[in-house]
Amino acid sequence: MSYRYRLTPTPKQEAIMREHCAHARFVWNLAVEQQSWWRPGRVSAPGHYERKRQLTGARAAEPWLAAGSSSVQQQALCDFDNAMNAFFDKKNPAGKPSFRSKRGTQGFVIRDTKARRLNRRWGAVHVPKLGWVRFRWSRAVPEKLGMSRVNCDGTGRWHVSFPAPQPVAEREPTGSAVGLDRGVRTALVASDGQHYRSPRISGRRAARYLALQQRMARQHKKSRKRERTRHAMAVIAARTADRRKDWAEKISTRMVHDHDVIVLEKLNTKGMTRKPAAKPDPDRAGNFLPNRHSQKAGLSRGILASCWGMLGTRTKQKGAVSGVTVVQIDPRFTSQQCHMCGHTAKENRESQAVFRCVECGHEDHADTNAARNILARGLLLTTGEVVPAHALGHRASRPRQPAQAAAGTTRSAA
Repeated sequence: MSYRYRLTPTPKQEAIMREHCAHARFVWNLAVEQQSWWRPGRVSAPGHYERKRQLTGARAAEPWLAAGSSSVQQQALCDFDNAMNAFFDKKNPAGKPSFRSKRGTQGFVIRDTKARRLNRRWGAVHVPKLGWVRFRWSRAVPEKLGMSRVNCDGTGRWHVSFPAPQPVAEREPTGSAVGLDRGVRTALVASDGQHYRSPRISGRRAARYLALQQRMARQHKKSRKRERTRHAMAVIAARTADRRKDWAEKISTRMVHDHDVIVLEKLNTKGMTRKPAAKPDPDRAGNFLPNRHSQKAGLSRGILASCWGMLGTRTKQKGAVSGVTVVQIDPRFTSQQCHMCGHTAKENRESQAVFRCVECGHEDHADTNAARNILARGLLLTTGEVVPAHALGHRASRPRQPAQAAAGTTRSAA
């Protein structure tokens, strides 16, 4: 993790930092272009040292590139090498490095970071070719400062981030365990019946955002009016994203503080939010069949708005250093399985919120029932027992009159 602070550069300092961002983006994109030309059977792409020699030649030939910071440009090449190593690492599945656009978040890396405190509220960080830039001292900086990253988001806000270890949460052992079910309508439901809703964009801001989006569609590209409209949209999106991040941090801290065992579903959020593949029409060449793209886009927006990935990642990171056991289980059929008798059927879940078992008549909130199933399966994993791959009632044999409830689904197990 890292500690992030708000930078307050002067207009002159901001102009120089934007040049640093442009130089880092230029060097990164050149490395991506060189790598994209490589194919099996061709000469291999330039290595790290060869790219650095090429950068030295480019700085000698281009005065505008030589005017920038060499450390910033060289670190952009190091970041590209790290991204390629992560792409080829099977244990760390990462996407292939792609081109960076001048739209959106920009940034660069500072080597051998120097930071000092000016007074109770303000500090300063040293930026190459620029000097000291003030930032808001909201917390103490890490003791050991190595590299730091300076970012500028789409709204024009500047931040500096210092890498730091995850702090240990101050807590006492409680002996309690909780299962968490993540959903779209309700972002998080605990096995004790507590429901948590993630912050959503308000109706007024949503209407304002839609109006700006329609106005932007009618404006000329690269015009000043279009840029002002885009900035207004970015401000609304950034405020909503900040509220969601703050919510995810607070909820994950609360879960780690109150429970010794936390059970989560093992969800592939990236795959669940992927765009549906196009379906070519076999009868008409060049045409495509309906693939429910609009419906899938709405579901993906709901998943991303619920902060599934961030909530799970931060809970695991905080639990690892605070002595809390975080378990991930197979989520299949947890929403269709009865927590009382173990009967699994699609008909058990009448709607998004109503669960009524057709076998024993047990009634409960559908998400709460799923969270209790998640907790029961997680407790079985912590005790060393193996949970079957398929729940009873789906691709598994079940006696007509079971002598006992399905393993991991009884009230006593949770």
